Amino acid sequence: MNTFGVADRLSRRAMLVGATRWTLCAAGLVVASGCGSVPRLSGAIGSRLETTTIRLRREVTCTSVADVADGLLHAEGFTDVQWMKPGTTVEGWDRLAAGNLDIAVVFVPPLLIRIAAGAPIVFLAGFHPGCVELFGNEHVQAIRDLKGKSVGINEPGGAGQTFAAMIAAYVGLDPASDINWVVLPNSEAERARFLVDGKVDAYVAFPWAEYEIRASGIGHVVVSTMADRPWSQHYCCMVAGNRDFVLRNPVATMRAARALLNAADYSVREPERTARMLVDSGDVPRYDYELQLLNDLPHGWWHEYDPEDSVRFYALRLRDAGMISTSPEKLVAEATDWRFLNAIKAESTIPAASAPFVCPRPLV
Repeated sequence: MNTFGVADRLSRRAMLVGATRWTLCAAGLVVASGCGSVPRLSGAIGSRLETTTIRLRREVTCTSVADVADGLLHAEGFTDVQWMKPGTTVEGWDRLAAGNLDIAVVFVPPLLIRIAAGAPIVFLAGFHPGCVELFGNEHVQAIRDLKGKSVGINEPGGAGQTFAAMIAAYVGLDPASDINWVVLPNSEAERARFLVDGKVDAYVAFPWAEYEIRASGIGHVVVSTMADRPWSQHYCCMVAGNRDFVLRNPVATMRAARALLNAADYSVREPERTARMLVDSGDVPRYDYELQLLNDLPHGWWHEYDPEDSVRFYALRLRDAGMISTSPEKLVAEATDWRFLNAIKAESTIPAASAPFVCPRPLV
């Protein structure tokens, strides 16, 4: 099974301890204090926080609107809001699994690979659908044309490689043997040149690279998760938490999730102001691209789709691609907890325009 080296990076002890504790709690075999008192959530939003410290990933690209939640998190009672920016996306996922992050907005498929390998991560809510696009040159007009071709990715085992492997398997290709994976340079300009010069035949792009490629007239879109079914009908990015943090801190988990989801709603109501705040904070490079992204992506759709359907959908795609063997039903049962989302929908109110929507200070 090809998991792009995910299992090798996970602590076996952390996997076993976390999985055992979650299973016992779900079965009611551990006392309430050991399970974080998760069975009853009604009224928890108004309850006292178990901790006033929260560690989140400083978000980039399509999930950067989560950074607008900084002021909301303080208003929810958190006095120590720590924003961490790992060097790579993969490092961020691994830090969440290791318990060095508490809550994050994540790209679902690679996290499912980690969860299937034992990573103690729990999905809490949907965030938005559609943020990835596959660009191809003249030799790649459809997904099946990837057979025998070179596909550019940002990092091994990252979101781009996982997504391309899934869509290739979806049309009957073997992503391990039919595709030549090429890790591209960090510079977006250099990445684009790989496609122009024929060093790769296709490139998996995320915001804001998608807009750069379009503006330069390089290649064409083969698959867009913003527009093409079935990908556009599922959350690609979701709110997730470290399992141990969720178990020990249900009230803090709910309030942190609420702040992130309210920030997403705010970006829909005030896209210009949101884009300006993100640029001023240093989280995004260009106002025009960020504003276009906010208008393109349905960030407010966390109310709309069923996140469990998305977990099940991606689990099936990953199993078909030979990247996991765990059943979708097992992943849904062991790696999701929608009680927080349901309670937020039932009890939360939309913050007023005067609510403290601010970004964290620029990182130095």
